[in-house]
Amino acid sequence: MRKISTIILTDEFSTAEVLKLFLGEFDNLDIVEAAHNMSDVFDVISNVQDKSLFVVDLSDRTLEKLDLILQVSKNCPDCKILAMSDNPSVDLIIRIMRAGAAEFIPIPVIKGEFFDGVNKLIKDNEEVKKNRRCKIISVFSNKGGIGKTSLAANLAVELSKNTKENVALIDLNFQMGDITTFLNLKPSFNISYMLENLDKINETFLLSTLERYKNSSLYVLADPPYFKQADTIKPAQITKLFDTLKETFSYIIVDAESSFDGKNIAALDNSDIVLLVSVANLPALRNTQRCLELFDKLGYDKNKTKIVINRYMENDEIKDTDVETLLSKEIYWKIPNNYFAIMSAINKGVPVSDVNASTNVAQSYKDLAYHISDNLFRQNMVKKFENILNNQ
Repeated sequence: MRKISTIILTDEFSTAEVLKLFLGEFDNLDIVEAAHNMSDVFDVISNVQDKSLFVVDLSDRTLEKLDLILQVSKNCPDCKILAMSDNPSVDLIIRIMRAGAAEFIPIPVIKGEFFDGVNKLIKDNEEVKKNRRCKIISVFSNKGGIGKTSLAANLAVELSKNTKENVALIDLNFQMGDITTFLNLKPSFNISYMLENLDKINETFLLSTLERYKNSSLYVLADPPYFKQADTIKPAQITKLFDTLKETFSYIIVDAESSFDGKNIAALDNSDIVLLVSVANLPALRNTQRCLELFDKLGYDKNKTKIVINRYMENDEIKDTDVETLLSKEIYWKIPNNYFAIMSAINKGVPVSDVNASTNVAQSYKDLAYHISDNLFRQNMVKKFENILNNQ
């Protein structure tokens, strides 16, 4: 069995000795470098021909080492990164994971925790992915023409960029879906085909069948090409599809249909978050109010539904406070109004960030992706590390 090349980076001699001692107990690891000089580490990792493990201590020179983690994660896909620090905080851990580390261990190193972290990284990818907690995010409005699909497409693109994890984008607009137009895709397979072959689906099938967006980790499942195909789709099939996709994807973004039929309700029921999209005019807000009333009758947790105001302008006649008073709910996010940037992106079939990443609307989509992924990650990390932080 070929051993996994392991590289250690720490400024503390004592930490290096402990790590070498612990790592030496793994039969399938080979320590090829224990360094404190960052300039050599990337060259060593990039020259490894097979799988590798990078153990990096960020207690000192934190910003420089964050940049190094980002460089390794972008350029060395076969390298798993385990990060450490003697001053852990939730915000630091989020930055470390965002840069590309897969595991975090606090210092001083507890042997059991360290072994658990290393074992997670050197197991087969299939086992690791089965332990992943997938999040389903539906983008919904019962009123058309307010930018729901644009939000779903751009959010999915930014999540795949920011998290580097597999993201599925599903078009549940069974009659007139536009996701493929917004991203200029011509998929060979659609949701009808997928639902007919659920028993055959595994990760290999999904990643080879779903349409991959350029060279990203975003995969698109298109709407049916013929209206009649949608008539045969049942709500139970939607639930089963989501359960299947959860095994492979960290995030599932659903461009939900603007209706309350059984298939759409099944999608909303299975969602962890529903981004309820509206604009700041009275007819749209009245529709949003009715949606909230229905969600309440469906028994949805109030934190599940998030209000997103699209085409937001600070000088709108209807102010933020008016919206929140009418809906009895805080605004979760505001997407600024930028007609020219949005239309240019739609006409070119690309996300807004590809047209001009510096526009206010492109930055808003990017920040929303960070906000959602950070908050979901933060919820897990707070539970995991609250005892560590409280005992320091």
